[in-house]
Amino acid sequence: MSVMMKTPISALALAAVVLASFPTVALGQLYSPGVDQPLTAAQIARETPPNTLTGAAVDKSVDLKSEGGMAIRVIKLAEGLSHPDGLVFLPDGHTMLVTERAGRLREIKDGILDPTPVFGLPTMYHFALGGLQDVVLHPDFARNHILYISYSKGREPRLGTTLAVARARYEPGRLKDVKDILVTEAWESPLGTYGGRMVFGPDGMLYLSVGDRDGTGTNPVSTARPQAQKLNSHIGKILRIRDDGSIPQDNPFLKTPDAKGEIFSLGHRNVYGMAWDPKTGQMWTSEFGPSGGDEINMEKSGHNYGWPEVSLGRNYTGRLMSAQPWYRDGFDMPSFFWNPTFNPENMIFYTGDRFPRLKGSLLIAGGGSKKIAQMMIRDADYINQGDTMLHELGVRFRDIRQGPDGYIYLLTEGRLRGPNDTDGMLLRLEPVPGAPVPPLTGRGAPRPASPD
Repeated sequence: MSVMMKTPISALALAAVVLASFPTVALGQLYSPGVDQPLTAAQIARETPPNTLTGAAVDKSVDLKSEGGMAIRVIKLAEGLSHPDGLVFLPDGHTMLVTERAGRLREIKDGILDPTPVFGLPTMYHFALGGLQDVVLHPDFARNHILYISYSKGREPRLGTTLAVARARYEPGRLKDVKDILVTEAWESPLGTYGGRMVFGPDGMLYLSVGDRDGTGTNPVSTARPQAQKLNSHIGKILRIRDDGSIPQDNPFLKTPDAKGEIFSLGHRNVYGMAWDPKTGQMWTSEFGPSGGDEINMEKSGHNYGWPEVSLGRNYTGRLMSAQPWYRDGFDMPSFFWNPTFNPENMIFYTGDRFPRLKGSLLIAGGGSKKIAQMMIRDADYINQGDTMLHELGVRFRDIRQGPDGYIYLLTEGRLRGPNDTDGMLLRLEPVPGAPVPPLTGRGAPRPASPD
């Protein structure tokens, strides 16, 4: 299978010229840009700004201190990446795989980035936030060499895009036997977000986040947004499938009429972080609100997390998203929320010995906030924010992973948009030798009380 990327910007630009003779869509009219009508020239320009280097440079190593006084050494392993989003360590102890949104899967061997991308990726729709999303290894990868990638997929002649998961067999430098095992029922605007974070659970099942797919921007109504509450759509959901893409028989909505059997939970906006607590076996997710209202949720089978009926965030016009933004019967409230925004990306439970002060904590990469947050879970479901770090670098953090060596690895980007920006980096965090370890002091965010 050849490496191809479908970049329909020229076609969309031509459609936008035709659209210029049509009446402008009124604010509040129900429509989906790029689905019900072609994208406008202004929408295309917003998603394809000129390429530029917007990320702060990191030298070979720089020593920083967290807000709580912990000394951290930052080492740059690779640069020149375009919006990297997913990172895995191969069991050979030498190789990492990194996804780039531009549609490339990269190999990093012994800290050296291979200039040639992995061959054999499927054709994908690379526009706006679309492209290659995440990569995960099969639990038995050491034996079968199977991995999974999530990516955005287009369709012709109809407009609209969706999120897909492909399974493949990895060989150094190439993918073989590439096959879609899931094409989500989330066909919506190419301006919408995709989600695409994947993780295998302790049960051996593959969990996948599907974003809200909302491309309307400041428009107060949306064709995509209400679908997060509908069981006949994958939009705004966490999905649970077997390693071959089939549906587990114990999924919560398998016997519900007209429901998508893959659905594990619903009522999500954009989940970009997924992690399992190794001590309790509990799954946690981090979720983007719109403008504010970012969340950490304790994920439970069959539960509804409220979006868009319950949200502490605001529409980009400044109006509250929900008339009742905190508590409603039938919806799970977040275990932690941020206002103002944090933009939580991926997260991990740190279990290594290199950073004793972080051991057992939930570490979350911040996009728009441009920092890493240490979160501590108390009483099984209550979370305190303990420390933040690395804001001096001035970069967006997209992924965070613990390496087999116990160090912490980060993927960064300079800005959210820019189709071919090359200021993304792979960083490694190490403790500064001989530096004192200050005591940890947690500060919890107050949570509004639920009604009796």
